[in-house]
Amino acid sequence: MADVPGSQGGSDRRRAVPAAGKPASRVRMSAAQRREQLISIGRQLFAERGFDATSIEEVAARAKVSKPVVYEHFGGKEGLYAVVVDREVRALLDRITTALTAGHPRELLEQAAMALLGYIEEETSGFRVLVRESPVGSATGNFSSVLNDVAHQVEHILGAEYKSRGYDPKLAELYSQALVGMVALTGRWWLEVRKPRKETVAAHLVNLAWNGLSHLESKPTLITSRGR
Repeated sequence: MADVPGSQGGSDRRRAVPAAGKPASRVRMSAAQRREQLISIGRQLFAERGFDATSIEEVAARAKVSKPVVYEHFGGKEGLYAVVVDREVRALLDRITTALTAGHPRELLEQAAMALLGYIEEETSGFRVLVRESPVGSATGNFSSVLNDVAHQVEHILGAEYKSRGYDPKLAELYSQALVGMVALTGRWWLEVRKPRKETVAAHLVNLAWNGLSHLESKPTLITSRGR
């Protein structure tokens, strides 16, 4: 019987080890922290797969939460997508607006091109979300709406420049759409190839745009239609 206390003591010590070695309980996130986590995960999944191929189940699985938690925050996949896209739209527009500080139109064109390419380089996932197709019937802003917003800003700049040079300022909207579209489509291409470096890409874009703009015909016509 003398061995019993010792045996019990040994048993107690063995039980104490796993108790001390238990993993610490997971720290619970606040509602705001959880929301930010879900937005970040949604952003990545929408960038990788697009809206249709992304599921609430996968968002919840990556966040290690149940599906009702995602629904509680966003009401569904459409709600999460809308928040992600809205953030990217504001981030890109803020970046471009902040960049437009020069007085000379050519410098403004350079700044706009560099701002867009810088966004593509630094926020690749966000740009992928914007350029993918949005869900059918969605009123959420997508890349087309972003380009329209940027084009409206460029339109005001071109309108003043056209007026000072004797061109029809009503055409500023057409040219602003053309310029922004050129930069944006080149940016989509550059997103995949990443060559040459963004400064070189911007310089060539501005070269094409500015040297064309600086020699505009006041009333251009199509060569193929002349003499008819």
